[in-house]
Amino acid sequence: MADAPRAPEVPGAPEGTYGSDGPRAPEAPGTPEGSSGQEPARPPDHPRAGDGGGTAPADGPGGAGPAYGTAAPGRTESGRTASGRRAYSRRAPIRTEDGPAFGTAGGPANGAAGGGDAAGPPGPADLPGPPAGTAPGASTVAVAVRHGGRRTVAVTGTEDHRGGRPAGARTRFELGSVSKTYTALLLAEMAARGEVRYADPIGRFLPRGGVPDGPARAITLLHLATHTSGLPRLPPGLLRRAVPRWFSNPYAELDTADVLAALARTRPHAAPGTRVRYSNFGVGLLGLLLARAAGTGFDRLLADRVLDPLGLAGTGCAAAGQATGYWHGRPRPAWHIPGLPGAGGIRATAEDLLRYLEALLAPEDTGAPAPLRAALADVARPRLVLPRSGGDRMCLVWNARARPGHDLVFHSGGTRGFVSFVGFSPQRAVAYAAVANTAPTLRGTFIQHAYLAFRELAAGGEATGTGPATGTGEATGAGGGGGGGA
Repeated sequence: MADAPRAPEVPGAPEGTYGSDGPRAPEAPGTPEGSSGQEPARPPDHPRAGDGGGTAPADGPGGAGPAYGTAAPGRTESGRTASGRRAYSRRAPIRTEDGPAFGTAGGPANGAAGGGDAAGPPGPADLPGPPAGTAPGASTVAVAVRHGGRRTVAVTGTEDHRGGRPAGARTRFELGSVSKTYTALLLAEMAARGEVRYADPIGRFLPRGGVPDGPARAITLLHLATHTSGLPRLPPGLLRRAVPRWFSNPYAELDTADVLAALARTRPHAAPGTRVRYSNFGVGLLGLLLARAAGTGFDRLLADRVLDPLGLAGTGCAAAGQATGYWHGRPRPAWHIPGLPGAGGIRATAEDLLRYLEALLAPEDTGAPAPLRAALADVARPRLVLPRSGGDRMCLVWNARARPGHDLVFHSGGTRGFVSFVGFSPQRAVAYAAVANTAPTLRGTFIQHAYLAFRELAAGGEATGTGPATGTGEATGAGGGGGGGA
């Protein structure tokens, strides 16, 4: 496919920032509240871009892991890479929806082969997954894979450390920032129906005075879905309010009214469409605006337009039926994010995660309504090229990386008690999901190992021949660390 256009690098541009599902304090005096994460340089073939949305590891164990589901491999919370190099910034234009979609894989969306719960840890020979040691404190780890025409769900352990019931394919896990991919799918579905347009300014869905004068009036729905809105990582004022619940539920007291009030006093850090800056605030706002456009709540909209048509009965925003999450071995309450559910409020079973990824692999085989089938294809369409990335692209929320003969499309996430990674390769008909009930930590490598397992599966997958890859060579980075977010 033709490359998306890039904007020139701007000398002296502030460094890009990526954030986390859980807020953290500014790292240096004068750092704007909620904008402390730095987008790091990455070594060759390391995903990045995103709040968990692109966190991937150094090629091998031992890389610094994401903090609260955010830092990508090799990055520390100081905003420096593992080698000590300062993270760099990106400036890129939006690519509108005129580029070709990634090739889609053949085969049924919900494969008929086997599956079920494994009695023990997934065996590396037949079901690659992160080693148990990469999720310290977890009582259960689940890996779900579609590869070579087979689908398998393997779940180990129990739902909590206190004699809970055995975990299984229907145990629910908090997804953290993987939730953002569902919000992106809602956007694409509503655009396919003609209910919204990607180019709609956010003010269309807000009352008078809901958007401050100035650059914010130029923010569109597409800007929110590609982290180019210029909005900060977190709503202004959240850090101060979150302190009492810092290590459990930092978003619990933030409701929809608080989010809209924060927007009314927010000035973008960059002109919309000129710079990639990972933002929980932005994608969470997108979910609220879509719900307002549909005249319903986010969870109801998600169920009606995505979950029910795809048969994802174990997915939703409610906490019922989920495993207990752990942070450094301590049980955490269920994650509560009422004001920004589209940024990190969804739970899912391992079985549902695999069905979701299979739908993205083969939209036409889902039996879903036409707008949803169109959205499943459109959501993985590259929208912009990430500067200094070796050709990495951003789709609607999803991160995309070209490999020899195929593409890797992925996202990751974390909450105060869970860590998650999902990815699919359209040309190789490979889908991969890994989740655990422990929070990502600076030394954890769960996401790193999950990405490597996914990459290796895709490298060995059978080519479907249904669409061109976006590139033929390995992406090369600036060295140093991996990059990304939750």
